[in-house]
Amino acid sequence: MIEDLPNHVAGLRRYALALTASRYEAEDLVQETLTRAIGAAQGSWRGGNLRGWLFSIMHNAFISGVRSRHAAERALGDGLPEVGQPPSQLDRLEVRDVLAALSRLPEAQRAALVLVALEDFSYREAARVLEVPIGTLMSRLARGREALRRAMDRDEPPRLHVVGDRQ
Repeated sequence: MIEDLPNHVAGLRRYALALTASRYEAEDLVQETLTRAIGAAQGSWRGGNLRGWLFSIMHNAFISGVRSRHAAERALGDGLPEVGQPPSQLDRLEVRDVLAALSRLPEAQRAALVLVALEDFSYREAARVLEVPIGTLMSRLARGREALRRAMDRDEPPRLHVVGDRQ
């Protein structure tokens, strides 16, 4: 299992960047995911779909991090300065615009879109990673795609991989 981890790092980085909208936070999230996966592999992992398992770990690590940050913000108040840095310039303006629009979507819609449209997960796999029913996933996808179209303010839909029946 450990020898197969490098095959999944690029996909994990893309998903982490879509979730966090920060290269630094994305790298931290990938590192956390790999650390958790290696630790679990030595004990509880029983085989199966490694890719789906890794994305599930990442999604859960991201949610845990968001909850921890919100709890810390509530405890400390709103007077703290922003520490993060904005993402660096991307080479293509269209990609930058899509990523910006994607980052403004609610996390649930963004995660569903990234898993299905960019990472090519089936609906069933993505629903399993996000721990939601397939109908909920499909609803999030539809709402997310529509929100992206509106955010891009164009007559043509964004150039994301549109899938048919992927169950």
